[in-house]
Amino acid sequence: MKVLRSLMIFLALTALLTGLIGCSDDDDDPTGPDNNDEITVISGTITDDMTLEGDQEYLLRGGVFIGDGHNETVLTIEAGCKIYGESSTNAMLVISKNSKIMAEGTASDPIIMTSDKATGNRGRSDWGGLIINGNAPLNTADSAWGEGGTGYYGGDDPHDNSGILKYVRVEFAGREISPDNELNGIAFQGVGDATEVDYIQVHMNKDDGVEMFGGTVNVKHVYLTGIADDSFDYTDGWTGKAQFIVAQQYGDDADQGFEMDNNGEDNTATPYSNPTIYNFTLIGAPDGPESDIGVLLREGTKGHYYNGIIMGFHEHGLDIDHDETFNHVTDGDLVLDNCIFFNNGDNFMDDDDGFDEANFATSTMSHNLEATSCPVVDAFNTTSPNLAPQNCALSHDVATPPNDGFFDTTVDYIGGIDPSDDWTQGWTTHAAN
Repeated sequence: MKVLRSLMIFLALTALLTGLIGCSDDDDDPTGPDNNDEITVISGTITDDMTLEGDQEYLLRGGVFIGDGHNETVLTIEAGCKIYGESSTNAMLVISKNSKIMAEGTASDPIIMTSDKATGNRGRSDWGGLIINGNAPLNTADSAWGEGGTGYYGGDDPHDNSGILKYVRVEFAGREISPDNELNGIAFQGVGDATEVDYIQVHMNKDDGVEMFGGTVNVKHVYLTGIADDSFDYTDGWTGKAQFIVAQQYGDDADQGFEMDNNGEDNTATPYSNPTIYNFTLIGAPDGPESDIGVLLREGTKGHYYNGIIMGFHEHGLDIDHDETFNHVTDGDLVLDNCIFFNNGDNFMDDDDGFDEANFATSTMSHNLEATSCPVVDAFNTTSPNLAPQNCALSHDVATPPNDGFFDTTVDYIGGIDPSDDWTQGWTTHAAN
């Protein structure tokens, strides 16, 4: 009897400790994972360094926070790892301030963060998404509280390091946590420029695909497909760099391709949003009921945008709003040039607010083109697209990026994909559900 009682106490203590750690083998039956009897459940706040192995599967249960916001905790995710967000518990993965995510997949073994529902039943907003909080500057306050209760972010270190994302796919996310409070596929909240982001896809997200909330993070090779709100969005003083952004909207649900803001409460707040972006392809869905504006610049943003293709949007290819944004055109701090517009409802917003977008794009700027032939090989195919440039996109004037160590200066084409080397192949998805 004493032996039995000791065994029962031991098992109870083991279960308690497992719960406190927040990570356990669990025999619950999530419908999506391949190996339900072997999946590891992760929950709560993780304050010890953790490695997710490439040959294992993991289930996020509720909001999983890496770090407590004060001390550094490192989450390492190996190539090939598959992580499921539990739809029944508002699952999300949050990297807290002062912690890091080291997620390095490969083209042959990407890291996949997806829905726990079975293939064929997956959809937008099945789970929350990936949120990274850093210590880089904002223009709203010294720090801010993230959407969906995702923690504090922001600070005074533009060179803050939140880790690495490489060959990472986030799909079927964007859960609404409360009314008008939806999560983005990947949210970079006050993230610094020592963070490395290269080769990421957000697929079938309910809210924005990628959104920058201030910060200085640089991103390269960003693929955004089937996003129901804005494909790529920034606000609150983002001053980073980006190259090779490709967004393809689906006709069932979509909003802007680029939505670029400074500060909605104070258009003159500093630091101004002021990114530098080269080589992007934004594709709307002209045959569907949604898909509004290709590039929307507003609320006082600055910025320099070059070598873009903007096509297939119902309303306009380009819309610029608000007096402070207009002021940046006048002083040369807002530039959009060496771009091709094709098959938009109107390429340029009508002059209904005192600003003439057509004059800006075709006169103030000197290298934009309203194309008469399609600049993309197979732009509106959503199952096996070929988004490489063709026709005028191979012969139009190309702006050479700065030789600063970040940008690829060898580009000789317009758009986000090299015609001889499609970087989206092999590790991305176009699955509808």
